[in-house]
Order: sequence, then structure tokens, then C-alpha cells
Amino acid sequence: MLFVQRYKLMYVILCIFVTHFDTWDTTIVFHNLENAMKNFSFFTLLVLAVLSITLSSCGNKKSSADKQKEPYTLSLGAMPSMDYLPFVVAQKTGIYDSLGLKLEIVKFYSPNERDAAFHSGNVEGTVIDYTGAAMQQAGGIDLQLVMRLDGYFRLVMSKDYTGESLETLKGKNLGISRNTVIEYTTDRIINTAGLEESEITKTEVNKIPLRLEMLRSGQIDAAVLPDPFITIAMADGMMSLVSTQDLGIFVTGAMFAGRVIREKQEAIDILLRGYDLAVDYVLSHDRKAIRNILIEDVGVPEPLVDDVILPDYTHGQKPTIEDLQQTIDWLHAKKLVPSDYTGKDLIR
Repeated sequence: MLFVQRYKLMYVILCIFVTHFDTWDTTIVFHNLENAMKNFSFFTLLVLAVLSITLSSCGNKKSSADKQKEPYTLSLGAMPSMDYLPFVVAQKTGIYDSLGLKLEIVKFYSPNERDAAFHSGNVEGTVIDYTGAAMQQAGGIDLQLVMRLDGYFRLVMSKDYTGESLETLKGKNLGISRNTVIEYTTDRIINTAGLEESEITKTEVNKIPLRLEMLRSGQIDAAVLPDPFITIAMADGMMSLVSTQDLGIFVTGAMFAGRVIREKQEAIDILLRGYDLAVDYVLSHDRKAIRNILIEDVGVPEPLVDDVILPDYTHGQKPTIEDLQQTIDWLHAKKLVPSDYTGKDLIR
């Protein structure tokens, strides 16, 4: 029994020695050990010999602890927009590093390229509109929306437009991108104005820069735009009648592959926590703190950084059933999803 008690005591002491070795003054430690060895009995040396076999267990415990400290990882694909600004802020200010998450943000300049990267697994999640997420799920892609985002769209009018209400859109030519969130938002706006789709003309203009240029030249009367194109248009003398924020419409979110959600739940929870902290950062700092992010990551022209209107950022929330149902109803009306598609499990 005495041998066992001594063994346990020596084991604890040596474990402490191994796990804290790098924080001690080793010169002092070994000097004391040298003096102590002169008084060691044969019994003590025997115990030390036995204990030397167990030292690896102490080292293994330290190694396991170190492995647990390795950061979680996620990759997120996004097109330059106000939607993903808090993610970039959390990444570049060190918020995610402090929470133990290494987030890779991959920028795309085409929704087709972004979606292809998601389908191939080159990115684990994307910033996307509800229409795109629903259409992909309806097509058999395993995915879920983990949160809604606060980016918004505005209906921007050409310089020659003279109307001051949505009702004046009747008979006008609106630039759109068919079967996308741009057309969905356009239809929601004209419905708010009490107009039918047949009472306006839709001209397909898929590329946003071209849509803006056609507004400038008066080739179209109005178009739905995201920022930074909203800011550019209004700085050029155009006006806006309404935004999705004004109408209380949310149309974008962040989604991840189903496999990623199942295997990396902790990482996604940290992603959302960091997003909230980034929103707090944006709201509590002046524009200078995110100036470079607005220019380099969102694409706001440097002379217009002080003019851009940020969304009303809020802490992360799930998409509402109402917003998603309205999106799905529109997709059904356009015959863009099967008639039996319900959007079940689209929200995490």
C-alpha cells in the first residue's frame, strides 16, 4: 500500500513536470534534481524507473489538448455585396480568430461560377438569394439556409423619370434578369403598386453594369439594383422610389451543404456568433473603421464610400416562413420548381 501511495504521488509530480516543463527555469530544475539524486534510495530509483514508462501518457494528454485547440474551418462563397459585409468584418478584424474559426471567403463575380463551386464542393456554403436556394433544393441539392441576411435592393429610376409614386410605373420599361431574385423583387414591387405584370414592359438585361448603363442612357425607365450600384446610380443623379427594406422584404441568406451542416455544427454556430459580433462592431464604429472593406470587398468606389447607405444590420435570424413561402409561390407561378415542391427542410 505504501508503495502504491508513493507511486501515485511521484506520478502526479512527474505529470506536472512534463506538462509545465516549457514554463520552468530548467537550469534551476536540473540543479535541484542533481542534488536530490545524491540522497535517493534504491527504492526511489526503482519507482522512477517504473514511472518513466508512464511519461508518454502525460505527453499524450498534452498532445490531445493541443489538437482540441486547432481552429474550426469553413469556406463561404459570395459575390461582392452588402449581404456578406459582416462576415468580412468578422474575418478581417480578428473576431473569427478569437472564436476559434478559420473562415475562408471566396469571391465570385458570376452567380453561375459561385453555384458551380458550391455543387462541386469547392466552397461549403454561399451567400445566396432565396429563389436560388429553393431552385437548387428543388433540383435535388442537399442544402439548408442557416440565416437570413440584411442586404437590400432598390428600384432605381432613370434620370428622365418624372413620376413620384410606384403607380407611375404603369406602361414603363423595366430592366430585369429573368427567373432570378431581380425579377422576383421587381414583381413584388409592381404588385405593391397595385399593377399587373402585363401593365409594364420587361427588358432582359442580365449583367448589372449594363443595366446601370442602360438606365443612364434612358434605354430603360427603371431597374432593381443592389449596392454598390445603387450608390453609383444615385451619385449620378438618379433617384429611387422604394427598396426591399422599405417593404419589409428579405430575399437573401447564407446556406450550407447538408453534409457540412451535419458534420460542422459547432463551426456554423461560431460563424453565426461571429456575425453578430461583427454587426455590433459595424454599429459601434464610424465609417473609417470599415472603409477599406467597403472599397476592396464590397466594391464601393472610393469617392462614394461616405455616401453608401448601409443596410439596417441586425443579429442573425432565421428566414421567416412567410418570406420563403412567397418566394416558393412565385417560383411555382413561373414553373421554375416542380408543382409538389414545398421547401421542406430548407431552413436549418
